[in-house]
Amino acid sequence: MSDLPFTLDQLRILKAIAEYGSFKRAADSLYVSQPAISLQVQNLERQLDVPLFDRAGRRAQLTEAGHLLLSYGEKVLSLCQETCLAIEDLQNLKGGTLIVGASQTTGTYLLPRMIGLFRQKYPSVAVQLHVHSTRRTAWSVVNGQIDLAIVGGEISAELAQSLDIMPYARDELALIVPVSHPFAEREQIAQEDLYQLQFITLDAQSTIRRVIDQVLTRAGIDTTRLKIEMELSSIEAIKNAVQSGLGAAFVSTSAIEKELNMGVLRTIKIDRVIITRVLSVISNPHRYQSKAAEAFVREILPGFSTPGLGKDDLDFQPSEPAEVLPNSSVVPSELSEKKL
Repeated sequence: MSDLPFTLDQLRILKAIAEYGSFKRAADSLYVSQPAISLQVQNLERQLDVPLFDRAGRRAQLTEAGHLLLSYGEKVLSLCQETCLAIEDLQNLKGGTLIVGASQTTGTYLLPRMIGLFRQKYPSVAVQLHVHSTRRTAWSVVNGQIDLAIVGGEISAELAQSLDIMPYARDELALIVPVSHPFAEREQIAQEDLYQLQFITLDAQSTIRRVIDQVLTRAGIDTTRLKIEMELSSIEAIKNAVQSGLGAAFVSTSAIEKELNMGVLRTIKIDRVIITRVLSVISNPHRYQSKAAEAFVREILPGFSTPGLGKDDLDFQPSEPAEVLPNSSVVPSELSEKKL
């Protein structure tokens, strides 16, 4: 049979008759008329092509088929009630799941603090954090695998067309040196002093590296003259290398709070140069946003944001976007893991 031969109302009626042993008392408990109850039972028996009640006695007695349908019907009704309670819990944030994405630096240093605050408010909501490159994270948001994400890299026009991209916060990239470095006691150095340093960096394809080079170039610094001592694959490796006295580096200020408090690294300002990048919150406006995601955006994000940012502050402006239909599955041509 392609269609179910019974409705939830019919199952509720069957259960009430079995409980009260009478069509009339069952009708009273459900606030309907006895003829309406009788008609529903007749329709149900006709649809199933089997008698459900033995009508020989004064009390309504279930047949074997009636007992079988009742045993399964009670399970169905119980699941329906459980479903309603679960949905109500979701509405009240007493359950559910929040899936947040982030690029490498924000996912390692910023998002854990945000998630910690969220969990304090809503301990019953399960939270997942997915940390990948900006491109892969944006792709996951477009395809509904992630509710929302905070990224610091460039988003391709193909993906940006399907996303709501909100400039969120400025992330300052500080110059750090080991405490033993001759510059460690200076509060500020001249731009020319940068040529004396040996730098430890991420690879040349990383977003952070490109932002640094662009800002230094605009300030009149010849980045080709900077001495690159080594390229490493993670911010943690870079911090450890600097702390060991192997060179200087530019890292996000959010990544060095612990080291600065411990006094194992020093930050130095550069005359007339401040290096920042804009972090963005991305979401898919064409997909349903859960109550947990709404609460995260409303109650957690404002505490870490930079006021006054707008679309013009984005470090990139996607152009010539490819047409992407709402709810379509976008698969990028390549998902290279560029370190962010």
